[in-house]
Parts: sequence; structure tokens; C-alpha cells
Amino acid sequence: MINEKYPESELTGRIIGCCMEVHCILGNGFQEVIYQRALAVEMNQQKISYSREHEMEIFYKGENIGTRRVDFFVEGKIMVELKAIIQLDDVQLAQAINYLEAYKMDIGLLINFGARSLEFKRMMKPKKSGL
Repeated sequence: MINEKYPESELTGRIIGCCMEVHCILGNGFQEVIYQRALAVEMNQQKISYSREHEMEIFYKGENIGTRRVDFFVEGKIMVELKAIIQLDDVQLAQAINYLEAYKMDIGLLINFGARSLEFKRMMKPKKSGL
């Protein structure tokens, strides 16, 4: 799962491996919180440091407009957002990319435990165009 074209490829690969182990054992059909708890156990066993349910402030033009909790921040570098739905679509991907922007993170993973096979998307904060 290591691909040098992705920043932090080794770490994202390790996280995805943890998710695969959780999905292999639990399968699909549980609520998101169950997968979140199981993933925390697995990352602890794999010695991957993280903070869970990390609350972040969201700003608009310099003003705090609310907060949002991200499922995991891993090693202070990678945002991990979990879903437990039948299929990922563009809405969840757009939401996760917006979280990258809001949290000023460069790399994220969107993981879906709800499908028969684990789904995951690596995300990188989009580059601003010079328009």
C-alpha cells in the first residue's frame, strides 16, 4: 500500500491496514461508533498514536462559526473520517475535503465500513488556483 506519490504513504498504509483488520473481523452492518471504537483498539495494538473525536473550531472570514469533530487525528498529520454506509459518494468525499481545508490538514483518509468490502479514499488538500 506504500505509494511514493502519496505523502505519508507508509502511515496511511498502516492506518488502512488497521481498518482492513477491523472490517475483516466485524464485517459490515454496525453503527459508525462501533467501528470507531474497534479502530482505536487496533491502532493502539499497532502503536499508532492518535486523538479521537477531536473537536475543531470552524472559521469563516476569521470568525468562529462553530465546531466539528473529526473521528481521528493520527500522529498530528492525518485526518481520518469514518462512515458506515452502503456506498461512498461524492457528497462524503466533498465533506471530507472541506474538513481538510477547515482543519488546515494536508492529508486525510475517508474510510467506509458499511460496504461489503472496505472502501477508502486518500485525500490531499486541494491546491488553490491562481484565479
